[in-house]
Parts: sequence; C-alpha cells; structure tokens
Amino acid sequence: MKNIRATLATVWRIAAPYFRSEDKWAGRGLLGIVVALELALVAINVLLNQWQNRFYSALQAYDLNEFVMQVWIFLGLAFTYVAVAVYKLYLNQWLQIRWRRWLTQHYLGEWLDGATHYRMQLKGDAADNPDQRLTEDVTNFVEQTLVLGLGLLSSIVTLASFIVILWGLSNKAPLHIYGTDIVVPGFLVWCALAYALLGTALTHWIGAPLINLYFEKQRYEADFRFNLIRVRENSEQIALLRGESAERGHLLQRFGFVIGNWYAIMSRTKRLTAFTASYGQAATIFPYVVVAPAYFAKSIQLGDMMQTGSAFGQVQDALSFFVTAYRSIAEWRAIVARLDGFEMSVATAANLSAHEATIELKASGGSRNIGLEKLCVYLPNGTPLVAADGFAIQAPERVLVTGPSGSGKSTLFRAIAGIWPFGTGTIVVPAQAKLMMLPQRPYFPVGALGDAVIYPAAPGAFQRTQIRDAVIAVGLPDLAERLGEDGHWNRMLSLGEQQRLGLARALLHAPDYLFLDEATASLDEPSEARLYRLLTDKLPQATIVSIGHRSTLDAFHTRKVAMMESGRIHVLGGDDAPAEPEPSAAR
Repeated sequence: MKNIRATLATVWRIAAPYFRSEDKWAGRGLLGIVVALELALVAINVLLNQWQNRFYSALQAYDLNEFVMQVWIFLGLAFTYVAVAVYKLYLNQWLQIRWRRWLTQHYLGEWLDGATHYRMQLKGDAADNPDQRLTEDVTNFVEQTLVLGLGLLSSIVTLASFIVILWGLSNKAPLHIYGTDIVVPGFLVWCALAYALLGTALTHWIGAPLINLYFEKQRYEADFRFNLIRVRENSEQIALLRGESAERGHLLQRFGFVIGNWYAIMSRTKRLTAFTASYGQAATIFPYVVVAPAYFAKSIQLGDMMQTGSAFGQVQDALSFFVTAYRSIAEWRAIVARLDGFEMSVATAANLSAHEATIELKASGGSRNIGLEKLCVYLPNGTPLVAADGFAIQAPERVLVTGPSGSGKSTLFRAIAGIWPFGTGTIVVPAQAKLMMLPQRPYFPVGALGDAVIYPAAPGAFQRTQIRDAVIAVGLPDLAERLGEDGHWNRMLSLGEQQRLGLARALLHAPDYLFLDEATASLDEPSEARLYRLLTDKLPQATIVSIGHRSTLDAFHTRKVAMMESGRIHVLGGDDAPAEPEPSAAR
C-alpha cells in the first residue's frame, strides 16, 4: 500500500503541472470531454444490458413485433456507441500529443538549462540514457496514464451502475438449491465480489516481479541502443584500430542482458497469462452456472438469465480491472519510476549549490579582467585539483597556459565558463562580457554547414557573405561553397578542418574572451601560426587564453602560465601575480 501511495504521488507530481500550465484550458477541456465520452459509453452499456432482457424475452415469447422493435433499438444504440467510441479515441489522441509536447518541452528546458545535462554526467547519476526518457518514457507515460486512468474511472462507474442492476436481479433470481429458494440479498453481487477479489490477489502474487523486470527491460534496451550509437559515431577510430571484433563482443554482451531479462519476462508472463486467461474463461460461464437453477425452476425467464449474465460480467470486469490490466500497470509503474529518477537527477544537478560548496561566479561592473579569488577546484569525488588566489586575466592580453596532462588546465576553463561547480572560491567575470570556449574537438550540429558554423546562434543571425568570408579566411575555400549543404559535419570533416571551422565561428561571434583548449593542435605549425595572426588581426580587442604545448605558440602570447602537478598556477612571464595557495583537502 505504501508503494502504491508513493507511485500515485509521483504520478501526480509529473502529471499535474501540465494541467496548470499555459495550455491548461485546452488540456482540461479535452480531458473533460474524454471523461464525458467514457461515461457515455458506460451509459450505453447499461442500456444494452436492459435491451438484452427485452430481446431474449421476445425470442422466448415468439413475439415478432417486439423482436423487430428491439432490432431497431439495437441499431440506434450500436451507431451511437461507435460514434462515441471513435471521438473518444480521436480526442484522447489529441490530448496525448498536446500533453506530450508540453512535457517534452518542460523536460528539455530543465535538462538543457545552465549546463545541467553536463553536471548530471559529472555526478554519475542514475538517470541513464536521457534520450530514452525524453522520447519513449514520456510518450508511454502520457498514453498509459490516460488509458489506465480512464479504464479505472470506467470500471468504477460501471461497477456503480451495474451493481444496482445485479442486486435487483438477485431478488428476481434467488439462490435455488435442491428445490428450495434461499433469499440472500444481493447474492449475485457477493459472488462477483468474491470472484474478483480472489483473482486480483492471485494476479498480484504471480505478477509482482514484472514491475522490476520491465524497469530493467527499459534500462537494458536503452543501454544497448546507446552503445550502438557510440559505434556509429566512432566508426572511423574503430575501423582504424580493427576493433570490430572487440565491439561485437561488447555489443553482444549488452544484448545478452536484454535477452536474459526478456526470458525472465517470458517466464513470468506465461504464468500470469495462464492464470488470467483461465480466470477470464471461467468468468464467462460462472454467472450462468449460478442462476441456472432458478431458470430451470422457471423462477426467471431467458431474458432475465441473459441480462444477469451480462450484468454479472460487467460487475466482474469492473472488479477485475487490476487483473486484466496488471501487465500494463507493471510497465506503467516502471515508466513512472524512470521519469521520477530523471526528475530527481535533473533537480540534484541543477541545485548542487544548495547541497554542497560550489564555485561562485560573480559579475564585475567595473573591471574588464577575469579574477580568481580563493579558488579551489575539485574533482567530482572531492579530490583537490587547482588552487589560485589573486590571479587575474587582464584584457586584452594573450595568455598561454601550459602544464602536464591531468594538472587541471581544461577543468579550470570549465570552471571559468561556469559549468564546473565542484570547488570553492569565486571567479569574477566582467558583466556583459562574451566568453567563448573552443575545445580540441569542436561541436557541429547536424544540418546545413552555414548553420553549423554559426552555432549556437540561430539560423539567419549572420549574412551568408559573412559566413563565407570567415570560412575562406581560415583556409577552407572549398567548404565556403557548401554552406547550404546538410551533413553530419563532425563525421564528414577531418579534425583539422573542424578546428579551422571552430576558429571561423570565433571570428563571427567576436567574443571578448576567447579560450582555446588545444583548439589548433591538429594543424601543422605554419597553419597554426597563420590562424593565430588572423585572430590578432580580426579580434584585436579580444582577450585570448590558449592551452597548448608547442613552443611556437609563445610568440603569439604576452604571458605564459604553467599549471603545476601540485595544482598551483605559476606565472612565467608578463605581470607578476601573488603566489597561489596549495590546494586544500576536500571537505
């Protein structure tokens, strides 16, 4: 019971915001109409149940006129039922797509807000494969919540409607044993209740393990798909290393988890299906067996018997909702758990500062310099990495950052960019300053080359001639003629070409601070020198901070900073800065 309450509370937390959102009136209106149509179907079923009595009584009495009348009544009820069912489905699907659109936009907004998606990976959170949670899980949550919610509502209303009918029929068809009528008020209702409760209890006992199995199924399927995507994205490196055999082994190992879990689902589903199918077949004949003695004793007519069987079936179906929908409920609870985990992971990553010490980014209104004050940068596990106090990057100087691998150079850049929260201290950044970080492997979205170059600006933010001139300036005249061509540019271009396009992006955006994290490492030294001279000419007021290891880069920078293995920053040239403290132990 506690788990059920927790699941329902989670469902409410996920579902309710849509019906309070800017689309609330459309959502509430569609939901209200769908509910009304569901209730209309129950009302038609009640009328059809009453029709059965009259129809079969007319057959028993050989009353042709009444028979023809009942056929016409049935046609009217059937036409109405079909029309209501069609529009209930149509409006239900309309509500689903609106709800899914809002929920997807909501999750995307939270996931992509303030580098939350990046921090989730750094924290090693449990929300594996966000792509699946934003596609399959959101879709299935919306669909299954409506299906199960409306099914439960229909069962409750059906139960309330037909239990009255069945109670009245119990008085017309008393319990008949060995020629004696035994009056038990509503005995048919009690029979249906006992039958359904027994079936529900046994179904839960047999099918409970399916909830966890379906949760694992989603996780294993997503993990297998993710690794297939990684092979596709890194196909060149795999081919160069002749790694196909190793990748096949890794993929088959992950697919083995999918297969093993599926066999477990098959085994449990077989048992559950065997019981529910037997339960359903027995329910077909059970009410007729119960009322047959009264019918053969001529206490009731054929119409009463058929109506009793139909009403009993409706009551039994309503009471057996959890029996028939158990597999769907198991899948739905797994989906709810996955979305709950995703929400919790997003919230944890977005609110790191509320739970642990983080690096503070402060805007400076007077100075044009970036300052590091009492800064200690940690790894996610709390290990100290970089320490600096009183260190400043002065505009518009050129700074070269060197040091051994693992000394924290790239991590310091991430902290300045505001996406690395692990640490203490303050980073002061000039207010309204434009910062751009260019990594060693720049990112280009799939699409038109021109739009990929100006990313993250919106398409049309720059004139085609501006983009063309920038691409030519970095030494790629052939690509300048392909700006309208769609492609997966990270796969189609060499790393050197990608780095040149990254610098073209910097020329277009003209940042106040440009951080180059080995952004020219794949170019030959003459090409690298030409591009640095280009940056100096085109961005004379920009402050450029480079991470690099080539001695030829010294000529293009006015100050050199060495990152020591101890985590200190050591200034080798230019204006002196106060000595930095040793990294303190993590809390």
